[in-house]
Amino acid sequence: MTWKPRNLRELGRMIVGDAEHFHYRSSKYITEFFEDCDLEFVHQGETRPAWAAERVEEVLAMPKASATTMPDAFVRIIRRLLDRGEVVNDDAERSLALAALNITLAREGWEAFYDDHGTAQIKHIATNTVAQMANPHRPFTPSEMERRDQLVAYLGRCSEDELIEDILLPLFRQLGFHRITAAGHKDKALEYGKDVWMKYTLPTLHVLYFGIQAKKGKLDSSGVST
Repeated sequence: MTWKPRNLRELGRMIVGDAEHFHYRSSKYITEFFEDCDLEFVHQGETRPAWAAERVEEVLAMPKASATTMPDAFVRIIRRLLDRGEVVNDDAERSLALAALNITLAREGWEAFYDDHGTAQIKHIATNTVAQMANPHRPFTPSEMERRDQLVAYLGRCSEDELIEDILLPLFRQLGFHRITAAGHKDKALEYGKDVWMKYTLPTLHVLYFGIQAKKGKLDSSGVST
């Protein structure tokens, strides 16, 4: 998706706060803005609005499902830009910021609005299609493709102990499990035991205990890896 340079420049000025009704951001806070949008862009002293416009152009080039949708990252930028928790002067409802942004978006056939929950959304004007996020079937971004390839390569060469320590334990911690203990395979007597023990606390404060055995490779009918 290619936008006119004028519109990219205007959006860049809004992001860095060089446009009226938008919060001013210095270098550090420009980086934090993009971090809030799950983007790994780091501002290092370049001309602020021009740099932001270039990053928006990169985001617009990311994969998307169709011509009437937007990349998820762009939707996050719009939501962050119109965050009602970031009041500027007397624009408590961010209506002035919304109107200013829509002047720019309309030239490209889009319109931003607040839904019933006060969350900023963006829709394609011609089709009235609201850009949706978190589509599990969306195309991978280049960085996601790279991380996937790195994971596949690692899984192909790691040992079972490395699989447990480097992949499974961090995964279970992220999912909210506690007291995660890995037995490992140094003691062969444990080879057919449980490799990982852990517990999970329910909202009712009941505790569930889990034990898993990790195997790397194909399993035969007896449960032995080959």
